[in-house]
Amino acid sequence: MSSKKHATLRYTSMRLSIFLSCLLLAMLLGRFGVIPVTGSTGVVFLVLIAGLVSAPLSYILLSKQRDEMSAQLAEKVANRRSRSAEVAAEEDAADDAARAAAAQGQG
Repeated sequence: MSSKKHATLRYTSMRLSIFLSCLLLAMLLGRFGVIPVTGSTGVVFLVLIAGLVSAPLSYILLSKQRDEMSAQLAEKVANRRSRSAEVAAEEDAADDAARAAAAQGQG
């Protein structure tokens, strides 16, 4: 259970690590002239390249972590829905009891 407890944090940090690694690689390639970089526009270009390269890498390499994260989120959503259904049922019961008491008071 503890391995899935922080699935979202683990997936996000691993995805950020992949992006930063791609950015570092792109900056090194820009520094050594493999990728032409000029001015601040070049830096934006390197960030875009890093994003375009890291997205499919994350999709392929982090499928297990993504599945764990989605299972964790689905479980949380299901728990919240069941709690809100319980609260709604309690409110309905209280409302019905109040209406019944009001009807007995009038009759």
